[in-house]
Amino acid sequence: MKTAKSSQQIPAYSRYRRQIRLPEIGLEGQEKLRSASVLVVGAGGLGCPALLYLIAAGIGKIGIVDGDRVELCNLHRQVLFSEKDVGELKSEIASRKLKNRNSDVKVTSHNFWLSNDNIMETLAGYDIVIDGTDNFPTRYLINDACIFMEKPFVYGSVYRFEGQLSLFNDEQPDGTRGPNYRDLFPEPPPAELVPDCSDAGVMGVLPGIIGTMQANEVIKWITGMDGLMNGRLLIFDAVQSESQLVSIPKRIDNPVTGENPSITRLIDYEQFCNPANGDGVDEISTKELKNWIKTGKDFRLIDVRQPEEFEVSHLGGELIPLEQIDYIAESIRSDQPVVFYCRTGRRSAEAIRKLNPHVKFNNLYNLKGGMESWKRMSD
Repeated sequence: MKTAKSSQQIPAYSRYRRQIRLPEIGLEGQEKLRSASVLVVGAGGLGCPALLYLIAAGIGKIGIVDGDRVELCNLHRQVLFSEKDVGELKSEIASRKLKNRNSDVKVTSHNFWLSNDNIMETLAGYDIVIDGTDNFPTRYLINDACIFMEKPFVYGSVYRFEGQLSLFNDEQPDGTRGPNYRDLFPEPPPAELVPDCSDAGVMGVLPGIIGTMQANEVIKWITGMDGLMNGRLLIFDAVQSESQLVSIPKRIDNPVTGENPSITRLIDYEQFCNPANGDGVDEISTKELKNWIKTGKDFRLIDVRQPEEFEVSHLGGELIPLEQIDYIAESIRSDQPVVFYCRTGRRSAEAIRKLNPHVKFNNLYNLKGGMESWKRMSD
């Protein structure tokens, strides 16, 4: 005959007693939390609050994947960091601060960007994933890798005053898997329809709300509670303080899990999410640009972002904001390639479109994926 677990079997019982008193969790649920492992991809606006509540709940093992460094413009929403952390690796700072909050939890920092080369090995050590990323290539990479490895993941995203939340690829009672990100978005929207976060902005408290909801979803999943967001998308309006739930049906034309899947292994997600433009904008990849720099090729490099963005980080070259780009048409030489870049490649592509009617040379190139791609490829 089995006996109930005593409070002494749960580390630091007094720390967790308020949630242990909940019948839906109890001693058994707390033990499940202690035995669970969670990977948080992105220690940013979503990842920071999610990490704070996961560590507080007593998750046994937490992994943090992020190859970025803390910037001053992060601090209005990335609540784990302070001014003295600017310039430091996010994953290392987050790991150190979390360990100070709860020594019961094993925290591992992965100081890199997820890629085709490392994602399978990284995900293998965890039960469930939180997607706290802010770019389409990594979102689709996480989605497909989780499908191939049969792991659930909690999706979250924010834009201006709107946030979204869902649980993807969760195992169903019949052994099948629930809807995934590609059932919601089979393909990424065209780059020109995706506003740059630097342009659109985001209310600082919104990632805190959605990130906390992501942690809540993980705790529910681990402890076996009802009400999971599997097959549902929550859309939250921070201005009106209203939310709505949308059902996510499984698509028969899903390219990974549909009736006739066309994607059976990891693909080139930079190419998938940033295909070459068909409107006369030539592109150069991060790899090609690195080779130009390495070989000493003569070319002109222009950053079309705003001065405050340039001050935070840049690739070098000239700073000519998009709204001033028309003025440089006469200075473009026919014998020198010109590479334009911004955060994601959207604004720099627009710069080339604005110049094309005034420049008769075919030597204007957009850095594909912008600085976000550069950072991921650099790691």
